[in-house]
Amino acid sequence: MKTEKLGQLPNQPSLWTRADALKVHTDDPTTTQPLVHWNFPVLSNEVFIWDTMPLRDMDGNVASVNGWSVIFTLTADRHPNDPEYIDKNGMYDISRDWNDRHGRAKMYYWFSRTGKDWQWGGRVMAEGVSPTTREWAGSPILLNDRGEVDLYYTAVTPGATIVKVRGRVVTTEHGVSMVGFEKVKPLFEADGKMYQTEAQNPFWGFRDPWPFRDPKDGKLYMLFEGNVAGERGSHVVGKAEIGDVPPGYENVGNSRFQTACVGIAVARDEDGDDWELLPPLLTAVGVNDQTERPHFLFQDGKYYMFTISHKFTYADGVTGPDGVYGFVADSLFGPYVPLNGSGLVLGNPSSQPFQTYSHYVMPNGLVTSFIDSVPTDELTTGMKFRIGGTEAPTVGIKVKGQQTFVVAEYDYGYIPPMIDVTLK
Repeated sequence: MKTEKLGQLPNQPSLWTRADALKVHTDDPTTTQPLVHWNFPVLSNEVFIWDTMPLRDMDGNVASVNGWSVIFTLTADRHPNDPEYIDKNGMYDISRDWNDRHGRAKMYYWFSRTGKDWQWGGRVMAEGVSPTTREWAGSPILLNDRGEVDLYYTAVTPGATIVKVRGRVVTTEHGVSMVGFEKVKPLFEADGKMYQTEAQNPFWGFRDPWPFRDPKDGKLYMLFEGNVAGERGSHVVGKAEIGDVPPGYENVGNSRFQTACVGIAVARDEDGDDWELLPPLLTAVGVNDQTERPHFLFQDGKYYMFTISHKFTYADGVTGPDGVYGFVADSLFGPYVPLNGSGLVLGNPSSQPFQTYSHYVMPNGLVTSFIDSVPTDELTTGMKFRIGGTEAPTVGIKVKGQQTFVVAEYDYGYIPPMIDVTLK
């Protein structure tokens, strides 16, 4: 049922400042992911997987269905026998294959009785259902005890559109099937006024929908990654964006090209079919160019907002590890302050800077991610590093006020359910 136009809710974006980023400290044991051993197990030798999206409810709780846990992953076939990926020595160039994966990303699912030991399910949507060539990350939402699922995701190339497709999860004693998922509904794109478009910047980002229901006002909202609207290179890194820096750190270099933000939209209906863009919750102008896969943890009446980012997307004069960054506020529209003073919650160690990425913080404090590449024992393996494309060890963090602490490490791909839904 439709409601009247909501209008922009009053909020000024919170700022992740250069002063905040100067406090990022790589290898702080309280905010650093444990080392991933190079001899890690691989979920599949046939496909690469990366961004992992556990089936959840609209409050963020990871859900199993009739005792079956389900995860969705961005997935691409491996090509060990494709001449395109055979190097001059006749060897499979797995690095090149891995680096090309984004252009053929599709949404697949896996299921498990144990919250690990994932079994292959297959494609969520049949070939040709999605309106674009790439299916990029989003959120699968279990809607009810009839097994209905709304998969929000990013349809990419041409353009980038936030979309959703509805289907059902069906279980037997032997496994899980996904049925339906046949009609993709476009929801919204970047507007060029609050969120940068491809015409304004060919390197723009607009993706990663994460719908949720605000625990305080009950309304349906959606987080997503964006960039602040405006022509590339036109942004001003002013005093507010710089923050309280020490003498000698006032020079911002070319940091006007880094314009990441965490965007938000509000639903004008109860089904999540009609959305209105709102101003960003957080901007990182002059600090970083990517705030990927934003999501919330609601705890102690506070809003803990997490996002992932890279070392290479930082602006001139500031830096930090690949990993998950976080901010906290007392209300949905802020103001948000960076956790741990800097924003860094869980970063890769400097000795293995690319070991994991795409961290997702679950409400139980467990953090899942995928393995990217890990340095190896070259004398044993003959390789300098090993490509992952598989689930990383799950990490446990404790969130306390404005601080976080790494407190545990679990098995590879351990994503236990928080609730179990019995289908009717």
